[in-house]
Amino acid sequence: MGHSQAAKAESRERVLRIAARRIREEGMARPGVADLMKEAGLTHGGFYKHFDSRDDLINQAVTLALLDGETKMTEAARRNAEKPHLGLIDSYLSTRHRDAPGTGCALVTLGAAAGRAGAEIKEAYQDQVQSYLALLSETADDRAPDEARADAMLTLSALVGALLMSRAVADPQFSDQLLQTVTERLERTAGKV
Repeated sequence: MGHSQAAKAESRERVLRIAARRIREEGMARPGVADLMKEAGLTHGGFYKHFDSRDDLINQAVTLALLDGETKMTEAARRNAEKPHLGLIDSYLSTRHRDAPGTGCALVTLGAAAGRAGAEIKEAYQDQVQSYLALLSETADDRAPDEARADAMLTLSALVGALLMSRAVADPQFSDQLLQTVTERLERTAGKV
């Protein structure tokens, strides 16, 4: 790849990463092309060298945002070698994760918008849900596959819901309580099986 092609690829990646962060912070409707290009240090006119349309950019940025979360979930599971399930729960329901929506799990920030989006975004969202369910099922203690998947569905729903609510409430103490209580209950449940 020549220098100009490498620079173009680097610029495109920078725009995608900025868009993925901004989408998690503000939603899919919010970031405008001009703002994204400016933040990336590029001109608005150069946008079409990288993307066919704003929808093309948003679709790719959503996919990237969702995949970023998978990498972080996998890393979190590795933090507790004996009980990867618990490492995942602790990391996901941390105040650090709550306070960083721009780099956090896109399942939380994109859920409602993905439900109203087109097929491409819904498929990307579904793929990520399936991937998380597989990871949670794999990290569960020895259980029958159907039971592990059912528990994974419950756990993922609790993780996403608790994080969403902890970000949405006004009282910081109540926000912390939501995270702490759901963490304790999920860990207790995981320890029983």
